[in-house]
Amino acid sequence: MSQTALNLTAIAIFLMTMTALLGPIFNLSPTLPAIATFSLLGLATLDSFSLQGKGGTLVLDWLASFSPQHRDRIIRHEAGHFLVAHLLGIPVTGYALSAWEALQQKQPGQGGVSFDDTEVASQLAQGTISAQLLDRYCTIWMAGIAAETLVYDCAEGGTDDRQHLHTVLSSLGFSATSVELKQRFCSLQARNLLQQNWTAYEALVTAMQKRTDVAECRSLVNSLTTINN
Repeated sequence: MSQTALNLTAIAIFLMTMTALLGPIFNLSPTLPAIATFSLLGLATLDSFSLQGKGGTLVLDWLASFSPQHRDRIIRHEAGHFLVAHLLGIPVTGYALSAWEALQQKQPGQGGVSFDDTEVASQLAQGTISAQLLDRYCTIWMAGIAAETLVYDCAEGGTDDRQHLHTVLSSLGFSATSVELKQRFCSLQARNLLQQNWTAYEALVTAMQKRTDVAECRSLVNSLTTINN
């Protein structure tokens, strides 16, 4: 079962427990929590096996979107990926800031920044990758976490980013210790790039809030990083 389906199941159990406890106080029929729980469990099962978790992801993302801070964290996280990728010469091809936008763009999960990863995919398919290119991508993968940490002192997102980095490095034969060291090094690299180009980062956040297209975002970053550097 997907993580999203598990989340829906947890919500169903929580609702059942709460309604069972509060039912007598508000004179609610015991049938209501049972119906609600079985309905949510049924939806979770359907979503897991028929929709590959997309339905639940949309629902949970929609609920989370009511939090202004949650929306802001997502934008700042993805702006970190976007800016660092651009600075390191990896072309950004698109971005999605919600599960619904991701679905519309045929991206998996809750969205994110899309890159032209033809070169790295080709090298990984051959079982090798240049150290320089590997460092660039690892820095990009850690840039969202670095951006969140700079703004909020901690990162709530980035689990998939860490997992992606871990999977790639492990497939290349890196030990667990080496993976940890690489993650820390690239996090620091991403942090430094963001701090050095903070004006461009803030401008990019504003542009992405307005859903400015990728070409305009690139032009904006180019104009500001040229001035700053």
